[in-house]
Amino acid sequence: MATNRAYRQCDSTELFRGETGADETLVIYAPSLPERGTFVAWRNVARLLMSHHVPPDDIDWSGRPGLFTPRAIPEAVGPHNVNVTKNFLKLSESVVWNSDPERFAFLYKALWRLRLRDGDPLSQSDVLGRRLHLLAKSVGRDIHKMHAFVRFHELPSPGRRRFAAWFEPEHYILEPGSHFFMKRFADMDWMIATPRLTARFEGGVISYHTGGRKPPLPADASEELWATYFANIFNPARIKMNAMRSEMPKKYWKNLPETRLIPSMLAEAEERVARMREAGASASRPGAAIISTRYRNSMEKIEENPKNLKDAKRSSRQCRRCSLCEMATQTVWGVGPENASLMIVTDQPGDREDLTGELLDGEFGAALRELTTGAGFDFSEIYVTTAVKHFKFRPEDGRRIPLAPDRAEIEHCLWWLDMELAFVRPRLVLALGTAPVIALISDGNALELRRGAFETGRHGGRVMIAGAFSGKRDRAAKTRNGAFEVEAVNEFSRAFQYLKTHV
Repeated sequence: MATNRAYRQCDSTELFRGETGADETLVIYAPSLPERGTFVAWRNVARLLMSHHVPPDDIDWSGRPGLFTPRAIPEAVGPHNVNVTKNFLKLSESVVWNSDPERFAFLYKALWRLRLRDGDPLSQSDVLGRRLHLLAKSVGRDIHKMHAFVRFHELPSPGRRRFAAWFEPEHYILEPGSHFFMKRFADMDWMIATPRLTARFEGGVISYHTGGRKPPLPADASEELWATYFANIFNPARIKMNAMRSEMPKKYWKNLPETRLIPSMLAEAEERVARMREAGASASRPGAAIISTRYRNSMEKIEENPKNLKDAKRSSRQCRRCSLCEMATQTVWGVGPENASLMIVTDQPGDREDLTGELLDGEFGAALRELTTGAGFDFSEIYVTTAVKHFKFRPEDGRRIPLAPDRAEIEHCLWWLDMELAFVRPRLVLALGTAPVIALISDGNALELRRGAFETGRHGGRVMIAGAFSGKRDRAAKTRNGAFEVEAVNEFSRAFQYLKTHV
């Protein structure tokens, strides 16, 4: 740890010797860093000293004058290479703005340890690393408070609008904190004064000057408007004093015009809550209960135990078993005869099918008909359904991009798939994709290695895992080629042969 001492006990290799060879008093380095551009200045000095392999104990970063003249900082780079990680640079860019007088010494010590590979001084589990992260966190919080609590006052100006503000930060954060205002208020001139520095943004150029006392700021007409807004968003029913003091510490109140309203708002809180209760309580209109009951009775009832596929399809229209129903247009039910020998299960409805409510309405359905017919099937004798009955997607540039259903959504929809399996009782189920395999077998691992395999499903029947024509309906329909079609037809042909030999 750096100290303001002029000499220390050391061995003969550490002493600076005169021409006579006699030991002289050790003189340490004492860099003086500017108030502006502090990070760049510290980085340059640290790089020079590190290149000359100057240990942390030989540097006094305090900036205070000592009893003896310090040794001059080397002007030329030394023989030792200095390489640092991005994590160290990012951390140091925050720590240098902390007001802790030992921040530079801590950073250089971390840099020294990184070069010697002495542990991990950037880790939260390291004593030094923990201290550095706390310093950086405090700086980040101070910058956040600056962005939240700076209040500009408009100044008289014949041309470009001019504003001024006063802020009292805990750390030296005006320089890094002002970049936010440069982007937000690039169309006006402004000044932010602090006790240490003053930032001036004029004509799109930022400059920093010596700080001082709070300047006289004129009354601003917008203050009254802001106070009115603040008073109206205040919710007297949700007063949490500790949370308010944490987010808006009282040390900032003196420079915030809206805080003068807080005492009166707190005093009137109970009365305002009582008025809110009175205003919120209202009796229903005459006949409202009758209309509500009539409307609910008109809604299609969900059959808890459907007796056939038709009843199950009607019940599925009111499905609310998972959140997919909230974005999808409607439930899309399976299609095909109730006595089908083959059931094909894909992942979920597609975009067009979600809009029309008809499964296989689109390119995917046309491709599936063509390929199964090519394998020897009569498509009208196949039952086709999905593992999930609602279309899952994310909106992007006016389009709906399909998303794969997750395991929880698949498991919620087993209620409907199990009904279809029970009513149709197929001799073979063809699983097209990951979601159908999870739904039918509960194991979606290593599907590529299991392609073409016949396994036993949860329902006790046989399931064939297919991969060429997967349940990714948009991709499967649009990426067709000769090799793809041959492979898909071969898989469907295997299913066809299975049904012929397993009567």
